[in-house]
Amino acid sequence: FPLQNLQGPYLPLTPCGGFVPQKGIVYNSLLPYADKLDQEATELLSEIKTNLCRAVLLRELWPGVAFWSRKLFSFLKLYGRRFSKEDHILFIKLLYELVTLPNLEPNMMQCYARLLIQLLKKKELLSRDDLQLPWRPLYDLYERVIYSKTEHLGLIWFPNSVDHILKALIKSCRLYFPSSSTKEMLDEWRPLLCVFDVVMQKAISNMELFLPTIMPPGEHSHGFQLWFNELMNLWMAVQNQPSWEGHLVNLFARLANDNIGYVDWTPYIPTIFTRILRSLNLPVGVSQIVAPRYLTNSYDIGYLVLWITALLGGAGNPAQKELTCLFNSIASFYHPSNHGRWQSRLMRLLQRLPVSVVRRVHRERHAAPSWITVVPESHRLSDADLQEFTRSLTGAALLAMFSKTGSTDAAYAFQNLALLTPQLVIPPVLEKTYAAIETLTEPHTLTATLSCMIGMARSLVSPNNHYPEGRAHVLPLLMGSLPGIDPNDFSKCMITFQFITTFTALVPLVDCSSAPFQRSDLTEIEKDLCFASAGFEDFVLQFLDRCFALIDSSTLEQTRDETETDTQTHLESLVELGLSSTVSTILTQCSPEIYKVALQKLYNFATSSIFETCVSGRMVADMCRAAAKCHPAESLRLFVPHCYAVIYWTALVFKVQLSTELHMSVSVFFYVCICVKVTRVDGEQLLKYQGDLELILCVCVRLRCKHAYTLACSLLEHTLRSLSLIYPTEYRSTSGGFNTDLPIRDWGRAGDVANLGVCWHVPSQEEVNFVFQLLSRLLRPELERIRRHVSGVQPMSREELLQSLAIVQHCLLGAGIMLPPLDGPHVPDLVPSMVNLGEIKLHVGIEYNDSQNYRESICQTMRLLLHHILEHSEDDTKSLFVIIKIISDLMFFRGTHKKEFDSRWKSFTLVKKSMENRLHGKKQHIRALLIDRVLLQHEMRKLVVDGSEYKVVHQELLCDLLLLSTSTYSQVRSRAQNVLTIAMGTFSFSYRDMMPRIIQLLSPQHTAGTQQQFKGALYCLLGAHCGFSVASVRDWDCVGEVWPALVRCGLSPSMTLEKLSIGCLLDDITDRIHRQHDTIGICFTVSRSCVQVANQIAHLKSPMPCSEIPSKEEVKEGIQRQRIRNVVAARKYEKLVNDLLDCLEDRDLPWKFEHMATDLLALLLRDDHPLPPDAVLYFTQSLVHDSISIRKVCIAVCGIQDPEGVCVGDREANRWLQYDSNNLPLSQEQWDSLQFVEKTHWGYYSWPREMMIYAASEKPQDDLGSLASTKWLQSVFFRGKKNIFFTSSLNEPLCSCTLDLQGLFRNYGDIFLPLMWPHLERLASDPHESSQRCVCEITAGLIRGSKHWSFSKVLEIHTLWRLLCPLIRTALANITVETFTDWGTCIATACEGRDPRKLHWLFELLMESPLSGESGSFRDASLLYVLQGGLAQQQWRVSELLHRLLAYLEPKLTQVYKNVRERIGSVLTYIFMIDVSLPHTRPTSSPHVAEFVTRVLERLKPLTSEPEIHNHVHEENTQETDERTQAVKLLKTVLKWLMASAGRTFTTPPTVPTTSYDEMKQDARTCLSLMSQGLLYPEHIPLVLSGLEEMRGSRSWHARFSVLTFLQIMVFYNLFTVLSLPTEVLRVQKLVMQLLLDEQLEVRDMACTTLSGLLQCQFIPLDSSLQTQLQTLSQTCVPKARGELASTGTCFSSHLVRRHAGVLGLSACILSSPYDVPQWMPQILMELSEHLNDPQPIEMTVKKTLSEFRRTHHDNWQGHRQCFTDDQLLVLTNLLVSPCYYA
Repeated sequence: FPLQNLQGPYLPLTPCGGFVPQKGIVYNSLLPYADKLDQEATELLSEIKTNLCRAVLLRELWPGVAFWSRKLFSFLKLYGRRFSKEDHILFIKLLYELVTLPNLEPNMMQCYARLLIQLLKKKELLSRDDLQLPWRPLYDLYERVIYSKTEHLGLIWFPNSVDHILKALIKSCRLYFPSSSTKEMLDEWRPLLCVFDVVMQKAISNMELFLPTIMPPGEHSHGFQLWFNELMNLWMAVQNQPSWEGHLVNLFARLANDNIGYVDWTPYIPTIFTRILRSLNLPVGVSQIVAPRYLTNSYDIGYLVLWITALLGGAGNPAQKELTCLFNSIASFYHPSNHGRWQSRLMRLLQRLPVSVVRRVHRERHAAPSWITVVPESHRLSDADLQEFTRSLTGAALLAMFSKTGSTDAAYAFQNLALLTPQLVIPPVLEKTYAAIETLTEPHTLTATLSCMIGMARSLVSPNNHYPEGRAHVLPLLMGSLPGIDPNDFSKCMITFQFITTFTALVPLVDCSSAPFQRSDLTEIEKDLCFASAGFEDFVLQFLDRCFALIDSSTLEQTRDETETDTQTHLESLVELGLSSTVSTILTQCSPEIYKVALQKLYNFATSSIFETCVSGRMVADMCRAAAKCHPAESLRLFVPHCYAVIYWTALVFKVQLSTELHMSVSVFFYVCICVKVTRVDGEQLLKYQGDLELILCVCVRLRCKHAYTLACSLLEHTLRSLSLIYPTEYRSTSGGFNTDLPIRDWGRAGDVANLGVCWHVPSQEEVNFVFQLLSRLLRPELERIRRHVSGVQPMSREELLQSLAIVQHCLLGAGIMLPPLDGPHVPDLVPSMVNLGEIKLHVGIEYNDSQNYRESICQTMRLLLHHILEHSEDDTKSLFVIIKIISDLMFFRGTHKKEFDSRWKSFTLVKKSMENRLHGKKQHIRALLIDRVLLQHEMRKLVVDGSEYKVVHQELLCDLLLLSTSTYSQVRSRAQNVLTIAMGTFSFSYRDMMPRIIQLLSPQHTAGTQQQFKGALYCLLGAHCGFSVASVRDWDCVGEVWPALVRCGLSPSMTLEKLSIGCLLDDITDRIHRQHDTIGICFTVSRSCVQVANQIAHLKSPMPCSEIPSKEEVKEGIQRQRIRNVVAARKYEKLVNDLLDCLEDRDLPWKFEHMATDLLALLLRDDHPLPPDAVLYFTQSLVHDSISIRKVCIAVCGIQDPEGVCVGDREANRWLQYDSNNLPLSQEQWDSLQFVEKTHWGYYSWPREMMIYAASEKPQDDLGSLASTKWLQSVFFRGKKNIFFTSSLNEPLCSCTLDLQGLFRNYGDIFLPLMWPHLERLASDPHESSQRCVCEITAGLIRGSKHWSFSKVLEIHTLWRLLCPLIRTALANITVETFTDWGTCIATACEGRDPRKLHWLFELLMESPLSGESGSFRDASLLYVLQGGLAQQQWRVSELLHRLLAYLEPKLTQVYKNVRERIGSVLTYIFMIDVSLPHTRPTSSPHVAEFVTRVLERLKPLTSEPEIHNHVHEENTQETDERTQAVKLLKTVLKWLMASAGRTFTTPPTVPTTSYDEMKQDARTCLSLMSQGLLYPEHIPLVLSGLEEMRGSRSWHARFSVLTFLQIMVFYNLFTVLSLPTEVLRVQKLVMQLLLDEQLEVRDMACTTLSGLLQCQFIPLDSSLQTQLQTLSQTCVPKARGELASTGTCFSSHLVRRHAGVLGLSACILSSPYDVPQWMPQILMELSEHLNDPQPIEMTVKKTLSEFRRTHHDNWQGHRQCFTDDQLLVLTNLLVSPCYYA
C-alpha cells in the first residue's frame, strides 16, 4: 500500500518539516498556538536523535541513553509518531538492540521495553516488508528473565512488573518475526512436549507467546500451517483440562482472529463450544462435585470471546447456531435470583462478546486500508449475521440488567449491541424503562434500566441508523426521568443526572415546531420530532424546579442536627457535582430563547433567598456558574451588578465592623460565593466589570472573618485564572450555534476532528494588563507586609499573617501561568556525562513578562518568612502549611496541578467509554468530548517536567523543605516530606545532592539532633507511598551511602526502639527496599550491532540530520570511560558489602539493625560478580545464629550455586532411555556403555537438534579446593555439637538445607561423608520429627550431590548405596504421621531430573514389599506414598517398574483398610497416567487401563449376580473370604482410584446398586458425579448411552435414578458434541421418556427434572409431536378401583403411572421456561389445571408446578400477563390465589 494509506484519517499528508510524519497527534493541530508546534517538534526530535545516538556511540548507557530515551517517551506523549518512517524503523531497531543487551540492568531493560512497546503500538504504520526483528534475542531475554536459574536463589532481582512488560513486548514484536521463525521455534520447543512433565507448560506457553499469526496468505505455509493440525489434534485429545490447555486455547483464538477466512474451523466447532460451555463451570444437577482443576484451569474469557467472534460469518457456518444454543443453555444463570461463583465469568462473557463483534465489523467495514490482510468477502459478517447474533444475546442481557452484581456489564453489552442492530435491542429495553419509570416501589429497576439506556443513547438519537423511530422517545424519556431527582435516594438521583446529561449532550434543546410550516424537505418522522421539540422549554423549566426542590431539601437546617458538623459530606459533594454538570450541559445545549427563560428563572431563585454556603448555597452558586459558563455576557449582566451592589452597600454601611468582626452575615458569604462561581467564565467578558471586581476584591480580601476572606481569595484566584489561562469557551454539540440548520438533524452527530471549530480564550493584552494590575494592587502590598513583619518593623498577628499568606497563595495559583518559572545557575558536578542533559522547553501559548517576575519575589519572601517562623514561632503550624504549599506551587505549578489533571483524564476516559462509537471509528466522539480532549492535550504540555534541570534556587528550596521535613511538628514534617519527595523525583539527579544532607541527620556523630529530626530523615529516605524513594534508588553512589547509614543509625543517640513508631518506620523502609529493589548493573556493555544502528541514525541526512556526531577521539574517550565506570562500579559494590559487614561487627548494634544489615546483604548477592570472601564467611557462620530470621536468610544464601513424520511416546528410538533391570550399570563396562540422560522429557515427543549429555569417559574434578580449604570448611560446618546441619529446626522448611548439601557433595565429593555417617545412623533410628527431617535433607542432598561423581568412585557409590539402603530401611521402619510426607518429599527430590538407571539401587529398595502388612496399615500406606513420590518423577521411563508394581498390587486390591485403599487408588492413577491417546502416539509400554478394567470387571461380577444388595452389616475386620465380600472390597478400592483419576481418563464404571455400605455409596456417587463431567468424543457417546440404556432395565430403582442424574450432567457438559449426532439425541430423548414412565415415583420425578433441563437448553425441541405425546399420556383414563380384584389394581396403577408421566412431562415444559412465557405455555397451563383434582401423586405434582410458576414469574407478571387471554387469566387467578377464609 502507498504510504499515504497508512496515515491517520485526520493528519494532513503535506510535508512537515521536510518529511511526511507517520502518525502525529491530531489534537495538536487544534491548539491555538499550533503554528509553533511543527518547528518545536522538529527541533526536539533532532535534539533527541542527536543525543540518543551520541550516548550510544559514547557507550554511556547511564545517564545518557536512559535520560534521552525518557525524552523520546515524552515526545511520543506530546506529538505521537511525528517522525518519518525511516526514523521510526531505526528507533525501533535501536531500542530492540538495547533491550536485548546481554548484561543490561533489569530496570533499564524494562524502561527500554516500555518505550519499544509504544513505538510498535500502531502496527498499521509499518509492514513486515518495512521491518523484521529476529526472534532469538528476544527469546533469550525472555528465557533469562522469566525462567531465571538464579532469581529464586536471590542472585538477581527483577522489577515486579517485568513479566507483564516482557510479554507485552513479545506480543508487539512477533508481528515482525521473519517467516522462517515459525519452523525454528517449533524445532526449539517440540522436544519439550512431554505431557507428563511440567516442561509442557513452558513449551505451550512459549508457543502461545511467540508464534506469529499475522502473515500474508502466501506465507501461511511457513506459518501456522506448520503447527495447526498437530496442536489442534493434541488439544482434541486432551480430556483432563491441564494447566497448559488454556495457553493452547489462547493461541487458537489469536490464530482465528488474525486469519478469518483462512482456517477451516467447521470440523472443530462442536468440540470448541462444548469445551467453552464446560469451562464456565456451571452447576448442573443436585449432587455435582466439581473437580478442583476445572476451577483453577479455566479458559481466559477474553480469548474465548475472540475465538467465538472469529468463528462467526460465512455461508453455511454452524457457529452462530451453536452460539445461540450456548446462550439458550446458560440464559437462566443470568437471572438475578441465580448467583454463585460462576457469575463473574458469565458477566464478562456477556460484556466482552458484543464489543469483540463490533471490533470485527469495524475491521471489515470501516477500518482504513493497511498492509494487514483483510477478511475475505465470503467470510464477512452480513447484516443478517449481526441480527442473529444480537437475538442470541438479547435474552441473557435483559436478564443480566438486574443482576445482583450491578447493571454495568449488561449496559456495556447493550451499548455495543445497539451499535450493531439498534432495531432489535432498543425496543425491549425501552419497554422495561417505561415500566420502571412508572413504578415507585422498585427503584433498583429504574437505576438498572437508565444505566442501560445511557449506553444506548447515541444509537437511539442518531438519525443515520436502522431505528429512526427511536428519536421520538427522547422527550418522553427526559420528562419521565425527572421524578428521579429525589433527595431521599442518592443512587437514583445520580443515575438520573447522568441520564439527563447524556441525552441532552446529544440533543440540541431547540424549539423547531415552526420548521414543518417553513420547509418542504422533512420526512414524517422529522415533522413529528419538530412538533415534539416544543416541549423542550417545558422540560428545562421543570428540571430547574426539581433542582430547586433538591436544593431546598439540602440546606443545613434540613439535613443536620445541631450537634453535627457544618462541612459538606461526600454524598453531598457528589450530588453537587452531578447537579452542576447536568445544569451546565442542559444550558449549553439550549437555544438562546430557552436559555434566557431558564436564566431568568435561575436568577430569580438565587436572589430571592439567602442560602448558607456549605451545601445549598454552593449548589445555587454552581448552577449560576453553569449558566454563566454557557453565555457569560447575559449572565454577568444579571449577577455581577447585583452581587456588587449587595457587597458594596454592606461595605459602605458597616465599614468599621467589616474590618474588625470575626463573624459576618450570611448574605455577604452567599453573594461572594456566587461571585466566585460566575467569574469562572471567559476573561474577555470580565473586563467589562473590571472596576466592580477590583473593588469587591479589595474590600473582601481585607475582611477579618476567615470564611469571608477565604471566599474572597477564591474569587481572586478564579478571576486571575479566567483572565490568564487558555481554554475553550463553548462546548455545544455542533459548532457555530443552533441556528445554522435544522437542529433535529444534528441529534447524536459526532464531532468532526478536521473541522471542530474550537473557540479559544487566549489572554489579550488588556487581560494581561488587568492580571498584573490586580497583582500589583493585592500581591505586592502583601509581600511588603510580610517583609516588614520579618524585619520586625511591622509585626503581624498569626491570623493576619495567615490572611496575607492566603492572598499570596491564591495570587500564585491564579496567575501562575503568567509568571516565568524559577531560573538561575545550575547545580554543578552532580553526575559526569559526555552528553547534554538539558531540559525540554515547551511552548504553552504564553509569552512571559520578565520585567515583573512575581514568582522570584514570592520565593525570596517565603524563604525569609520561613526562617523567621522556624526561629521565633515554630508552633505556627498553619502558616507553615501554607508556606509548604506555596513552595510546591513555586516549583511545579504552571496553571494546572497534576492531581487535577489525572482526575480529569480519568473522568474523560470514563465518559468516552460510555459514549464511544467503536463501530465507525475511534474518534467518532461527540464534539464536547473532543474539545475536552484538546484541552487535556494543552494541559499535558504544561505538566511535562521530565528531566527538569536542577538549579541553585531549587537547591535552596529543597534545603528549606528538608529543614521542615525534620522539624518539631509531625504534620508539618509530613507535608514537607511529600513535597520534597516529589521534587527529588522531578529535578534531575537532585537526590544525589540531598542524600548526604539527609544521611548526616542519621549519623551517630550527629549528637545535637533531636528525635524529630531522626524520624524526619527516615521518612525522607522512605519517600512517598508509590513514588520516588531515596532508599531504593538505583545508583551505587546513593545506595553505597544510604544502606550503611540506615544500619549505623541504630547507634545514633536519637534512636530508640522503645518508641513503636520508629520501629515500624524502619520496617517500612526495609520493606520498601525489598519491594522496589532490583539488581543494579555493574558491567555495562554496548553491542556492535547497537552501535551500528546508532551510526545509521547519526548519518541519516533526511529528514533532519543529527547536529553533534561524536568524533573518533570522543568515541575512544567514551569507551575508556565505560571501562572505568565498570571497574569503579565493581569497587563500589564491594565497598558497600564490606561497609555493611563492618556495621555488623559492632557489638553495640541493636538486634533490629543486625537483621536489617543481613537482609540488605542478601539483596547484594549477584550472579555476575563474586561475593567478597568476608561476606561468605559471615553467612556461613550465621547459619547457627541465635536468631531464626537471620538463620533463614543465611540458609537461603548458602544454598547458592516435522509433524507428518513425528512418532511420539514409547518407541524403539527412545527405548534405550528406559529402565531395564537386565541392563543396569553394575560394572565399569556397563557404566561406560550407557549414555545417561537426566531430563525426563527429552526423547518423548522428539529429539532436539543438538542434545548435550555428560560424557562418561571424562573425569570431572573430584573436589574444588585444596586440603586447607577443605579443613577450613570442615571447621566451619562441623564444629562440635553446634554444627550446622544437625541443628535442625522444625520452623525451617523441609529441604532448606538440601541445596547446601547437594553443592557440598557435588563440589567436594565424599570428603564429609565419614563425618556425617555416625550422626546419620543415630538420627535414622530416632523416630522424632526433627531427627527424621534432618535425615531426609541429608539423604536427598547426598543422592543429588553424587550426580556427577567420576566413574573412579563407582565402587564407592556402590559402597554408598550399601550404606544408604540399610539407613533408609531403618528410617522407613520408624516412619510416623509427622514424617511420612517428609520422606515422600525426600525421595521425590532425590529422583527429580535424574536418570533412573543411576538410581536403580533406590528403586529396587522401594519396590521391596511395600504392602507387607507387618507393621500395620499406616506403614503400608506410607511406604506406597514414598514409592509413588519416586516413580512419579520418572514418568514414562520406568514402565518395567510400573508393570511390576501393578502385578504386585493387583492381588492386594481387596484391602480392608480405608487409608491403604485410598493410597492404592492414588498409586494406580500414576501407574496408568502414561496410557494416553494423543496424536502420533504409539501404544505405551507402560500398563494399559483397558486391560486392567477388563480384569477388574471380571472380579466384580458377583456384585451384579443378585438384583439387590441387602442391608447387611459388614465389619472391616471380618475374615470372610467369599467372593461377594472380596468383590465389595475390590469395588471400594476401584472407586478410590476412579475418584483420584477423575478427569484424566474416562472409563464407564461398573454400576452397582448403592443402597448399602455408606462409604461405598458416597464414593460411588462422587465417582458418578465426576465421571459425568468427563469430556466425551463422538465415538464414545453411543457406548455411554448403551450402558445407560442397559441400566434402565435394572431392577434397582436407585440405579435407574442414577442414570438420570448422570445423564443430566453428561449431556450438559458435552452439549454440542451430542447435538452434532442427531441419532444419539433421539436416543437420549427416548431414554428420558421411558424413565418418565417408570413405576417408581422418585425416578419419574427425576425424569421430569431431567426433561425440563433438556428442554431449557433446547437439546430436545419442544415441538408439536412432543406436546401431543405428553398430552396423550396425561389424558390416560384411570379406572375406578373400588373393590376390584388385584389384577384390576395393577391395571389402575399402570394407568395412573401413564397419566402421571404425561402430567410430569407437561410440568417439565412449564418449568423449562422459568422467566418468560412462550406461545405454547398458556395452553399447557390450562391443561395442567384440569388435573388438579386427580388422585395423588398427580395432584401434588400440579400444585408444585403451579407454585413454581408463580414464584419464577412473579417479578415480571405485569408483562407476562399480556400473553394470556382473559379467560385464561381468570382460570389462572383462581389457581394461583388462595381462597379467602372469610369469603
